Amino acid sequence: MEIRHLGPLKQLNQTSDQAFEQLFKTHFKGLHAYACTILRDSDLAEEIVQIVFVKLYERAERISIETSLEAYLYRSVYHESLNHRKHQRVRSEYQRFALHHMNKSSSSGENSGYRELEARLHQALTELPQQCRTIFQLSRFEGLKYQEIAHRLGLSVKTVENQMGKALRVLRLKLIPYLSLMILFLLNS
Repeated sequence: MEIRHLGPLKQLNQTSDQAFEQLFKTHFKGLHAYACTILRDSDLAEEIVQIVFVKLYERAERISIETSLEAYLYRSVYHESLNHRKHQRVRSEYQRFALHHMNKSSSSGENSGYRELEARLHQALTELPQQCRTIFQLSRFEGLKYQEIAHRLGLSVKTVENQMGKALRVLRLKLIPYLSLMILFLLNS
């Protein structure tokens, strides 16, 4: 396949921060407006566009664009926005599930398995490094966006993303034995 447009991406491959900054300034407003139409949230749309540009910057040497760079950016914003919406739906479903089972367990006193899972989650959280745990809690329990967390903690958005990835990997490994318990809760609800 022939690459039809490399323009600014070639310059990015040569690690030109000025070229990247110009690319960002040229396309940010349009991409932000596009993300707003999908997400209906200006702050979230800004975060999504920033994530797309961070990924572009980090992967510039490995990216092969077969359409125009502008089309690539819009497609990336589209997919990142849909992934975010999907993640939000999963989070909402989990919150409904957790709330339902908390109410069920507190009223019937039967679900010791749920209490054990909750205790294991708490234990796994306490074993995370402090910064990693704080970022996870701000994101998952307080619902803050990565940019808000970065601002609150005086970190870069990339550091927040990396710490969240680390937290999710560690928690996934520590809680994998309880996956079947969670599935049973879902089937019984």
